[in-house]
Amino acid sequence: MINRVVLVGRLTKDPELKYTQTGIAVTRFTLAVNRTFQNAQGEREADFISCIAWRKQAENVANFLRKGSLAGVDGRIQTGSYDGQDGKRVYTTEVVADSTQFLEPRSANSDRSGSSQGASSSGSQQNQQPSYQQSNQQTQQSNNQNYTRTDDDPFSPGGGPVTVSDDDLPF
Repeated sequence: MINRVVLVGRLTKDPELKYTQTGIAVTRFTLAVNRTFQNAQGEREADFISCIAWRKQAENVANFLRKGSLAGVDGRIQTGSYDGQDGKRVYTTEVVADSTQFLEPRSANSDRSGSSQGASSSGSQQNQQPSYQQSNQQTQQSNNQNYTRTDDDPFSPGGGPVTVSDDDLPF
């Protein structure tokens, strides 16, 4: 059986570090992960995935990641249930992070939160994001135009057979 999850997304809020009664560090956080396709209105949607990290990894996530930080999580899906306050059974699904990668420099996180620098720095970061999104969309559009049809042979000079001599072969 295989239970493996790999996610790349942005944190939806600052992670909070807590400790169990036995002193083990635990951090819960939510990653917003963009879907690879667009909806009927041409907009990208995102999935909000609950994650949990334990021990030293939990401390690192809480200390170095902030709302909006880009992070990669490698882990496994875990389901559970508990009795809610209204007496009904509540079911949970979350990703237990075996490894968390910080995918942006630490300075990008402080610029985004505006905690270490003034509002002008935070404003310039916000102004840079739309230009990145525009260039990313232009790149995707140009990539879509470079696809070859499946019935076209890209190696055929005039639609005839391709000739290869023994000298052209690497083996």
